[in-house]
Amino acid sequence: MTDQYRIEKDSLGQFQVPADAWYGIQTARAVINFPISGRGPDRDFVLAHVRIKRAAAVANREAAWLDDKLCDAIVAACDKILGGEYLDQFVVDRFQAGAGTSHNMNSNEVIANLANVALSGEKGVYRPVHPNDHVNMGQSTNDTIPTAIRLAALAKLPRLIAAVKRMADEYARIGAEEVDTVKSGRTHLQDAVPTTLGREFSAYAWTLRRCAQRLEETRGALCEIGLGGSAAGTGLNTSPNYPVNAAVELAWLTGEPIHPATDLAAQMQSTADIQRLSSAIRDLALEVTRISNDLRLLASGPRTGLGEIQLPPVQPGSSIMPGKVNPVMFEMLNQVCFQVLGQDAAIAYMTQAGQLELNVMMPAMGSALFDAMDWLTNGLNAATEFNLQCLKVDRERCKEFLHISCGLATLLNGQIGYAAAAEIAKESEKSGKPVRDIVAARGLMAVDAFDELVLKAARDGVV
Repeated sequence: MTDQYRIEKDSLGQFQVPADAWYGIQTARAVINFPISGRGPDRDFVLAHVRIKRAAAVANREAAWLDDKLCDAIVAACDKILGGEYLDQFVVDRFQAGAGTSHNMNSNEVIANLANVALSGEKGVYRPVHPNDHVNMGQSTNDTIPTAIRLAALAKLPRLIAAVKRMADEYARIGAEEVDTVKSGRTHLQDAVPTTLGREFSAYAWTLRRCAQRLEETRGALCEIGLGGSAAGTGLNTSPNYPVNAAVELAWLTGEPIHPATDLAAQMQSTADIQRLSSAIRDLALEVTRISNDLRLLASGPRTGLGEIQLPPVQPGSSIMPGKVNPVMFEMLNQVCFQVLGQDAAIAYMTQAGQLELNVMMPAMGSALFDAMDWLTNGLNAATEFNLQCLKVDRERCKEFLHISCGLATLLNGQIGYAAAAEIAKESEKSGKPVRDIVAARGLMAVDAFDELVLKAARDGVV
């Protein structure tokens, strides 16, 4: 041992471990082996995996497989990590050995070293607490890593749902405030029948709330864990009633209704529950992309675009054009959504890439899922806070477009027929005269009566 390194030994031989590290030899090997992304593990994932180690220790003590002294030391070490200490000791790259063995050993080694030092031992000696024999008792990478992915997703899910609902609430608020703001509808990006800005924005709120509901519906499947399957779902080397006891402890630790799957082997073979969540996130990203594009269109201008809404300026928009302001928050949100779609595609490929008793793609799968959830949560919150909450509606602009829209001719279908109404629409388009003026000039309806017809159609859908 030197001042910088200590020497540890495993089944492959000796290896240097940084002297001040709380992890051990297998983690040190992984750090050298996988200099891939430069990104360490997700924080929620680290905490989820440590909760599993804590729950396992308690379950093994209940079965009298682990004595009180060692169990208490493991639990105390886990509690320190769960309290925010030593998180910098989880150092294995997100792209690592299949299934996540390196991260599993990273957790085992850190917890063992913390426990041993607390029991007057020293780092790297692994007496009386051994990473494999005690911290990993009754466990395998095969069941702890997929369970940790589920628990981490469950930790992130309320934040994502809250961000979606927060944005939906803002759209609903604007919708309620603008319920009487009549404007031209647009289909195919062409003039269409009149609508209200309130209807447009209330629809955005309804869509996002449905997305939030679909995200919430994935919770039940995520709570069904395969912990206790050990290697290949066989339950090898697990203590009596371990799956149930560990699940009960995890339910207490997480506040979620965690319970063992009815088929532990299936929960190792299949990652369909993760794909189901990813699919719900993808659907949300698709809707958010569409809505973000709508807001960018509605805010386009200020002189040559639609300009029906004004998004708050949060930064200068150009390094060359003075005074230019861009819809940067929704541009950002589009970019986030496109990245989320890429993560979902990666998860889909990895879901089908499992073979026989295990899907070894889990480390990258978990990373893709966590990124999608975090990025979308942060993007939604930022766009809501910095743009939606201070969005302004230009009601005069909406009124101006409404009265020059050729789509108003549609309101005459029931009175003069489609063909005659089409003639009026063509005349309006060619001459530039509003439909209301043409209708009045032909003696079909007074201007005031036509305006009332437009208002009723926009608000109530009644002609």
